[in-house]
Amino acid sequence: MLSKLPGLAILLVIGLALMISFGVAQEASAIKLLAPQLNSGKLLMQALKERQSMRNFSEKPLALPALSNLLWAANGINRPESGKRTAPTAMNRQEIDVYVVLPEGIYLYDPKEHVLKIIASGDFRKLCGRQDFVAKAPVNLIYVADYAKMGSIEDETKKFYAATDAGFVAQNVYLFCASEGLACVVRGMVDRDALAKAMRLKPDHNIILAHTIGYPAE
Repeated sequence: MLSKLPGLAILLVIGLALMISFGVAQEASAIKLLAPQLNSGKLLMQALKERQSMRNFSEKPLALPALSNLLWAANGINRPESGKRTAPTAMNRQEIDVYVVLPEGIYLYDPKEHVLKIIASGDFRKLCGRQDFVAKAPVNLIYVADYAKMGSIEDETKKFYAATDAGFVAQNVYLFCASEGLACVVRGMVDRDALAKAMRLKPDHNIILAHTIGYPAE
């Protein structure tokens, strides 16, 4: 078909195709999340009653509103004037980063922009744990401690605070999932070396926990 077009027209068609392709690539480089829906979900006491670990997941993708609310609940900014989060951290170091492993890639949650930034394209879910359900569930969250944000305190103290702070994030996720009727389970059985390589982590980044989330299997 292109052979029937004049040379200039061919160049214009190719240029337009490249522009469209580039635009799609740019758009796919980040996922702009929706503002949190603060009036959704169940009462806190009901969520506490229903909080549980579940290991049977549907492969149905998590809808964007649910994903947006999930990440804000996990470790989003709830006090914009100070930048403080839904989960506390020792000395407000905010050293816990939430990485999101979806079927299409690995993302880093940016609470300030409320956006997912692409880290690596591809399906890396099987690296998020050793159980079979991990590779099929739609979302795996990885809680990573950035020790560089914790200053000059002793290494053992960093590990203690980071583990505690990651636990706060995990409990936020548990309560959100109970409130929204989602299944989830937090896990420590992770091939940290392989996953850290895929996530392109720095030496002072440490994977604390993984958290699998999705709709319950029917």
